[in-house]
Amino acid sequence: MTSRRIIALALLAGVFVMEGFDIAAMSLAVPRLEVSLGLDPASFGWVFTALLVGLGAGGALVAPLGDRFGRRTLIVLGCLGTGLATLGTASSTDIEHFLFWRTVTGLALGACLPNVSALSSELAPEKMRATLMAVVSAGIPVGLALAGILAPELVAAFAWQGLFLIPGGFAVVLALALFLSLEGGAPAREPVDRAAPKARLPQLVLFSAPWLFPFAVFAAMLAFNALNLYLLNSWLPTVLPGAGLSLDDAARVAGVANLAGLGIGIAASLLLDRWHKWLTLVLLFGSMAASFAVIALTAPDQTRWTLLLMVGVGGANAGGMVLPGLCAYLFPARLLSSAVGMGVLVARLGAFAGPPLGGAMIAANVPAQTFLGVAAIPALACVLLALLVSRALLVRQRVEPAVTA
Repeated sequence: MTSRRIIALALLAGVFVMEGFDIAAMSLAVPRLEVSLGLDPASFGWVFTALLVGLGAGGALVAPLGDRFGRRTLIVLGCLGTGLATLGTASSTDIEHFLFWRTVTGLALGACLPNVSALSSELAPEKMRATLMAVVSAGIPVGLALAGILAPELVAAFAWQGLFLIPGGFAVVLALALFLSLEGGAPAREPVDRAAPKARLPQLVLFSAPWLFPFAVFAAMLAFNALNLYLLNSWLPTVLPGAGLSLDDAARVAGVANLAGLGIGIAASLLLDRWHKWLTLVLLFGSMAASFAVIALTAPDQTRWTLLLMVGVGGANAGGMVLPGLCAYLFPARLLSSAVGMGVLVARLGAFAGPPLGGAMIAANVPAQTFLGVAAIPALACVLLALLVSRALLVRQRVEPAVTA
């Protein structure tokens, strides 16, 4: 690859770092806002959900414009909007303001992220698509880990607002760098798929033959994994102190667990490129389910739970890295932004349940073991869906015989 492409991929990875830090920032701020602003942590369930609503709407309604008008515009404006909305979050003083700014943040991210995934696929060599897409999206666990590890220092220096001021400023600078580095223009067009019904909107093609089945498998796995991702990353810093950890220790454990997703995700993506795709996903999600089941059956222990959470929480983050890579094999380039964008929207139907479910368990004083054990159920659902991946891949092979899985 040329140096220009490498720089572009590195900056695209920075967008995912921004997303990961942003997801963690709100969850890390919540237990501190009870003291600073007198806000009950259990009341933040819908604040976490507001981000998901924005992500779904932005991904479905705005992100597909990148297939027609080019990725750079959507990526740059989405990144800039995310930065400004994150800075706005730092000015919030009540639940209503948090709801507003998190919704706007989600809209901007939703418009941006599917185009980042699609562009990273287009910049990657064909036989390395899943791996390079995973390396780019590895920014999510990196951002999550950085937030957890740096949170004590940021809060000490800037109070809870520092958790939003730092990533907000980073996003604004990153938007400028992306504008200067990415090439404009619409993606190259492939021959029209004669088997697909004609529709003005590419999103509609995904809901008809032959693409409905692979899209349903892809979106359902995204949904169950997103449920776990947002359940865990929204509430982990609040749940772990209930198992005897301090706020700072809980933040650091969450950071280490998320950082493990980087290695798991890259390893799983390498397997996805070179091995059986369905079996790779079965192993990934099966390991997650087993780790949460063990937590549910054991007494709290910081060392043991940290190792198990590295597999479980790290696996949820790895799923977010790996599944966009699978999308590159399931769909042609002309449908990538639409598939990822609509997948994000459908996935939010599952992810929406995560924060309120966690909030309900927090309000009911559910023990930490039980809270984390619940995460085994969505992971098992992903295992069952992974068994259908081979059949889903056959659709593109049948429509485009030159493509090999």
